[in-house]
Amino acid sequence: MNSDTIAAISTAMSSGGIGIIRISGEDAFSIIEQIFKFKNPGKRISDQHSYTIHYGNIYDGEELLDEVIILLMKAPHSYTAENTVEIDCHGGILVLRRILETVIKKGARPAEPGEFTKRAFLNGRMDLSQAEAVMDLIQAKNQLALKSSVSQLKGSVSEKVKDFRKRILYETAFLESALDDPEHISLDGYSDKLSKNLEYLISEIDKLLNTFDNGRIVKEGIKTVILGKPNAGKSSLMNALLGEERAIVTEIAGTTRDILEEQLHLDGVNLNILDTAGIRQTQDIVEQIGVNRAKEQAESADLILYVVDSSCALDESDKEILAFLHNKKSIILLNKSDLLSVVTEEMIQDQIQHPVVTVSAKSGHGLKELEEIIRDLFFQGSISFNDELIITNIRHKTALEKAKESLFMVKNSICEGMPEDLYTVDLMGAYSSLGAILGEEMSEDLTQEIFSRFCIGK
Repeated sequence: MNSDTIAAISTAMSSGGIGIIRISGEDAFSIIEQIFKFKNPGKRISDQHSYTIHYGNIYDGEELLDEVIILLMKAPHSYTAENTVEIDCHGGILVLRRILETVIKKGARPAEPGEFTKRAFLNGRMDLSQAEAVMDLIQAKNQLALKSSVSQLKGSVSEKVKDFRKRILYETAFLESALDDPEHISLDGYSDKLSKNLEYLISEIDKLLNTFDNGRIVKEGIKTVILGKPNAGKSSLMNALLGEERAIVTEIAGTTRDILEEQLHLDGVNLNILDTAGIRQTQDIVEQIGVNRAKEQAESADLILYVVDSSCALDESDKEILAFLHNKKSIILLNKSDLLSVVTEEMIQDQIQHPVVTVSAKSGHGLKELEEIIRDLFFQGSISFNDELIITNIRHKTALEKAKESLFMVKNSICEGMPEDLYTVDLMGAYSSLGAILGEEMSEDLTQEIFSRFCIGK
């Protein structure tokens, strides 16, 4: 355990009904005993049981700071596995700061970002994948992300990785035992058995890796870029989807010159919608920068909504953009259906086999159908609403890829008839890569980088 004691405000720094100051470490109880007085005289903090709540006042010397309740948790039965005290006070910013200053004055030091969770990890309270799930839980922006984070916090990723490692360790131990004692342990036919076990492990790792794109969408949202020529109605469409006037709309072509990003909640995940500059040839330097940015965002988009002004005939610019969309997940929107249309769905589908929806950003016609098509594209069979394990963390993905590569190297060694003692090198490489997900053999720099992304007080 760490020898020093840390403290931080664990609730948002804004006015509210209550605020919480958390203290963790060897001296947590002695610190609170110096500043807390029970309403019932004669009681002592050191005499109280773990998981008990007490009512009283916090003092800085003789000055009364606030009327509070405190929660006592004795090591190792706390979030950090250390002695922990939580002070529930009134939620004013000033009172929170005054109490924290008093706690620090009595011997605690200010906690670093994520240090409470870091201590939980270092003290064996949770592994690194569970610690990262805590951060994801705090930052969850939708129901699916919340559900995934809770699942990982409960150990869904950990248990799967531990199962992989257990299988790899068994094979490694058997190999090393056979090599050390060939008279009693035979390796006859073992290569075929190992090869089958490797195929199973590689297949299971592939299943997890194949969930990453869905996991990223669950965690970060669907990057949705609205493309179209000037005055096609892109900004009007964005406003209609959001239900509020966020983008400036005028009759002047080229009004939108920079990227405007907003979020729309749809069936448990977020659409990160980007309204972009109208794509056209222009001599205006500023507008051209906007056009280039629009094209860059489209390259990395999960979904492109291409808005076509159905009241105007298609031109070469439309054909170029439609050609660009061939290998992109896209929906073509024939906007301005409230006007006389000269562009039809058949004309579009003659050039590209993507969903086409007739809409009117002005009246809202067709927007419900658009939402249904987005659901079909992303949620039917792609993102599961059951308890299927999905990978949402790029660090986990990288570690799984490295483990898979090491297992493939073992398979290649078997196919090439290499000596059995070479198998163990790559098997342990896979074992070590999977261990990185759990936080084993982690460098201090990487551990610090991960926890520095947390908020202070967690």
